Amino acid sequence: MSRIGKKAVSVPSGVNVTVDGQDVAVKGTKGQLALRVVEDIVVKFEDGHISLKPREDTKRARMMWGMSRTLVSNMVKGVTEGFKVNLEINGVGYRAAVQGRNLNLNLGYSHDVVFPIPDGIDIKCEKPTLIAISGIDAQQVGQVAAEIREWRRPEPYKGKGIKYSTETIFRKEGKKK
Repeated sequence: MSRIGKKAVSVPSGVNVTVDGQDVAVKGTKGQLALRVVEDIVVKFEDGHISLKPREDTKRARMMWGMSRTLVSNMVKGVTEGFKVNLEINGVGYRAAVQGRNLNLNLGYSHDVVFPIPDGIDIKCEKPTLIAISGIDAQQVGQVAAEIREWRRPEPYKGKGIKYSTETIFRKEGKKK
């Protein structure tokens, strides 16, 4: 039995939920999201709670149960609070700036990296070495953060590169004579 799947998702006031068969649509103050839940899961919306149950007791249904509940929970959280990921840039001359709908990154290459900001994502740079990525879709926010980090992953000797603010870089000792 899925411990996560058993818990019902509570829907706060001001959030409209529509369940039509396998389609779940959530609309809140920050926007709206939709999801098609797999056929192995039954979705019900009653008394301000969204509950999910497996249709049959199969291995696939049990696997999808907790994941589907988490996806629905993330949709409700996204339209009420939103998601935010912070990135830090370490390195001499490494910096970032937002210009229009593009993020310009100076990462030690012979050219600047221009990253187009996708729709539904908001990127801010309070300092040249801090990037704040926010949006209502958890998957999209995480994907954009991973794509930006991939341009210059942190290296273990000097710690230079782009890292998550919650990430710890294990440092290595250099060569010895």
